[in-house]
Amino acid sequence: MEKILIVEDEEEIACGLSSVLKNQGYAAVIWDGRGGVREIIEESAPDLILLDINLPGQDGFTLCREIRNLCSLPVIFLTGRSTSMDELEALQSGGDDFITKPYKAPILLARIQTVLRRVKGAGRPAVLEYRGITLDLGAARVSYRGESLELGRNEQKILCRLFEHAGNIVSREELVDYLWENQIYIDDNTLSVNVRRLREKLAAIGLSGLIQTKRGMGYKI
Repeated sequence: MEKILIVEDEEEIACGLSSVLKNQGYAAVIWDGRGGVREIIEESAPDLILLDINLPGQDGFTLCREIRNLCSLPVIFLTGRSTSMDELEALQSGGDDFITKPYKAPILLARIQTVLRRVKGAGRPAVLEYRGITLDLGAARVSYRGESLELGRNEQKILCRLFEHAGNIVSREELVDYLWENQIYIDDNTLSVNVRRLREKLAAIGLSGLIQTKRGMGYKI
């Protein structure tokens, strides 16, 4: 389970963020402002930091520079400040992305996944396993009980994402962003078609019930 550290001085916003993240299967930690940067990072060991700009004592730009002096943890600025100069300074101080409030939860989650994928993609294992099912990313092949089949590009990416979040729901918005991140608009039905084809293939090797649909939420295995 990936852990996200929330650095936000407004308690209501921080708690709302925490709920959104936990509902998506993340572990969320809210920094209460006490302790130094090094201490909170060592104690919470986050995979990503959501950082506001307007903070008591020091601004988010300064804090991000301190974080960068300590480690390479990905930092996403999430702030009510929306000028181009704010965004430029956020990126120059070491931020990986810049999102303005009010945010839309599906977009925020998709951007978090994009940053995490970019940071951790190089370390992804070539073979993923789940309950006796093997997904070979190099060969684009899934195997189960001596049977195997080849997957298309999108079929493999869908199954890979579900394997990485096994037991948790992956939203349709996240899957669309993961599969077609360079596209401006993708018909929602296109994802349904890809999932249906993947299910048909999996059924051929005895995995007809592997992918579950959670109405209004997404998919899980």
